Amino acid sequence: MRRRDFVSMLGGVTIAYPLAGHAQQPAVPVVGWMSLHSLAATQTFIAAFRKGLADMGFVEGQTVTIEYRPGDGRTEQLPELAAELVRRRVAVIMAAAPAAALGAKRATQTIPIVFVSGADPLKIGLVSRFNFPGGNVTGFHIQYSELTGKRLSLLHEMVPRATRIAVLVNPANPSDAEPVVRNATAAGQALGLDIKVFNASGSAEIDAAFAGIVRWRAGAVFIGSDPVFLDQRAQIAALAVRHALAASGFGNGIQAGELMNYGPDSLDSFRQAGVYVGRILKGEKAGDLPVVQPSKYILSVNLRTAKALGLMIPQTVLLRADEVIQ
Repeated sequence: MRRRDFVSMLGGVTIAYPLAGHAQQPAVPVVGWMSLHSLAATQTFIAAFRKGLADMGFVEGQTVTIEYRPGDGRTEQLPELAAELVRRRVAVIMAAAPAAALGAKRATQTIPIVFVSGADPLKIGLVSRFNFPGGNVTGFHIQYSELTGKRLSLLHEMVPRATRIAVLVNPANPSDAEPVVRNATAAGQALGLDIKVFNASGSAEIDAAFAGIVRWRAGAVFIGSDPVFLDQRAQIAALAVRHALAASGFGNGIQAGELMNYGPDSLDSFRQAGVYVGRILKGEKAGDLPVVQPSKYILSVNLRTAKALGLMIPQTVLLRADEVIQ
């Protein structure tokens, strides 16, 4: 080939080799989502988490990938789920339950972990301090058990005739059960209520516990904040209505038919967790981000359930309610 023909041929080539620095688009970061619950039970939390990520410029399927590892209620699965995410070399692990956070922490000391925990992260060993926790773990402490006295007082105000109140806890989760029982017992004594504890760790045991609650002739049931009760919220609400029991739950159990709920805005905590993950993806260190406790609390009342139970909710309660289901 003549030199003139060769040069002419090169001139017709539009793309041969990419210029240095433009060879590849930046890789899309991968975030791991770990939860003790099923995906179906955590859709509202996942949506809030995605919102927080999007606020930081990370949109699932476009600028970030999320790998989901649901535990489906089986704590024994969590170590392997955490190991899978470590092998996947995710950029950050989002742990949506205390047990998930502990499993992730045992699996890695280098991958950043952001948790949302109902259990006290200091007491269960997730972090050693709230401000600048250090290491690779930070997150949000949703205080449930600490609000037991307030929740019990509100339940008594709504159902003053109920002098016997059953407290349902999961004995397999002492970090939740023990403070709930302790605080409910103290609050019950102060209010002049008869408190009795019933145990359940799964669906069949919840049925058995309610049978015992009915035999005891309780007037209301106070639901502990263990994750199993979130997964079984529809079953609990149905049993409470069937047996004419006013139920005080947590999370979104109010939507399933429980009478009332008072607690922190957990959806906002998951949104903020998404913001934290976005900040870490942008280069901040998990250990430099303080563990946050909620500042907003929500009182929800289900008037449909109240009507089914033949209850007249005091106007003083309705005026304080942030959410009323008609």
